[in-house]
Amino acid sequence: MNSVLVTGGAGFIGSHLCEALLAKGSKVVCIDNFVTGKEKNVEHLLPDKNFLLVEEDIVDAIDVEGKFSRVYNLASPASPADFPKIPVEILLANSLGTKNALDFAAKNKARLLEASTSEVYGQPLEHPQKETYFGNVNPVGPRACYDESKRFAEALVMAYGRKKFLDTRIARIFNTYGQRMRADDGRVIPNFITQALQKKPITVYGRGKQTRSFCFVTDLVEGLIKLMESDYSMPVNLGNPTEDTILHIAEEIKRLAGSESKIVFSGLPEDDPERRKPDISVAKKQLGWQPKISFEEGILKTIQFFKKEI
Repeated sequence: MNSVLVTGGAGFIGSHLCEALLAKGSKVVCIDNFVTGKEKNVEHLLPDKNFLLVEEDIVDAIDVEGKFSRVYNLASPASPADFPKIPVEILLANSLGTKNALDFAAKNKARLLEASTSEVYGQPLEHPQKETYFGNVNPVGPRACYDESKRFAEALVMAYGRKKFLDTRIARIFNTYGQRMRADDGRVIPNFITQALQKKPITVYGRGKQTRSFCFVTDLVEGLIKLMESDYSMPVNLGNPTEDTILHIAEEIKRLAGSESKIVFSGLPEDDPERRKPDISVAKKQLGWQPKISFEEGILKTIQFFKKEI
């Protein structure tokens, strides 16, 4: 049986990935230090004899037994709400943690997929963003702990691939949403949904003219697996290219939640990108992948999840 290691596997995306890999017949070992991940996210998988949950911090070491053919490295806090709280932990997760994941993969002669991010593009001067764009990142700004550590992680992964003959993949993940996001995540979708359900004012930063492109989590996970099993070793954008303004997204969530909350405006966070939209031409060509789930369908599923959580 194919054995797979998923670091950060009890997180939002990681838990869905573990679920999908088990459904495909893999044996899955999930590592998480529970800084932002939750055991609750994978508790339904614990009875499965092919699933093992290990509490461990990959910054310290990766100490699990067995022979693995695949390593998915998703171990990093990714919410802007975490950036001012645990910046050093985020930097270490994406530097020392990534090195430990690479060394583990090399020891096992396994293929590694690094979960990178659209944040490597920073405040983009190119739109939509292609993988060939080098980005426009503030290295000393409040988001740098995540932006720059992910850029370093990509460079480290590529160096290992070139010098240690390690088989690697890099996914640049754009805005993703769905069940198991944290209510206090700080990102747009959980903010808007929880405020709408609690009948609180829906807070839009700036005037809401900035844009985002949101991909439902199961579509994203399908893309990660397709990338891992492909023969393509350069970075690949994974996200939904349907672009919308933050204000319109707030209005849609209010409508779909049946909420009477008012929409209010607040100051725009520093270095918050004005536009974010992936060019997924490479993913379509190399992976045969593109998102399938509409925004309305995905949001309704996410609203149902948060109704139970709140």
